[in-house]
Amino acid sequence: DPSARVSRTGAAAGVSMRRVSMVLLCDPYGDSYGFAGRSRTAAVVGRCDDGGMTIAADYRARIVASSTDRVAWIRARSRGVTATDAAKLAGDAAVEQVVRGKVLGTGFTGNAFTDHGRAREPEIAKWVAREHGIVSSQDLFHAAGEPRHLATPDGVAELSGTLVLSEIKTTRKAWPSIPRAYLRQVWWQQYVLGAERTLVIWEQHVDFVPISSTPECRWVERDEDQIAMLVDRADRVLDRLRDFA
Repeated sequence: DPSARVSRTGAAAGVSMRRVSMVLLCDPYGDSYGFAGRSRTAAVVGRCDDGGMTIAADYRARIVASSTDRVAWIRARSRGVTATDAAKLAGDAAVEQVVRGKVLGTGFTGNAFTDHGRAREPEIAKWVAREHGIVSSQDLFHAAGEPRHLATPDGVAELSGTLVLSEIKTTRKAWPSIPRAYLRQVWWQQYVLGAERTLVIWEQHVDFVPISSTPECRWVERDEDQIAMLVDRADRVLDRLRDFA
């Protein structure tokens, strides 16, 4: 955006500031359109500005494990804060809840809805690759300079010089908007990889039968204010986990 305001701040080395004012949507046929959003002054973490945003070219060097190796993937995730954890970090009270879950475990191993999601995700991913050019990914990445900030996005691609992600969901409820927890998950993934935007795709079903052959989708832009809050809460989770080491 040529009108983006870029300046430097002493808050952290290599952190730049810009203003974000647009959220893009896409219809099921891949067309995009925009609406004006709340203008936010934002700290851009883990990337560089030089007259414009650049791709986080080193993201491939930050692969920790692949979910194809389930044991290594789970072990790596247990040692840091993942996008699943970040989705829960809605406020200060959630920090302790995430810490308890990391230390004691949640006891949740899945149900019919998660089984359905796992079964449908590869099929939806094919649609995403065909219609939007974002290929499926099974890799776990860590953030630049922070090996315990982790994320496994569903898809990764470089489109027109921009790093973008995808996140696939299945739901039995209609979504008037993307649930806030999933937005936190998406913002965290963007931060970890250095991505600019994410295509969130969801498929609604009734009794585990999709209601349409075409899923719905929406582009979500990077929000630096939200990312900064998530990074702060994640660091507090890691600080508390050191008490149990």
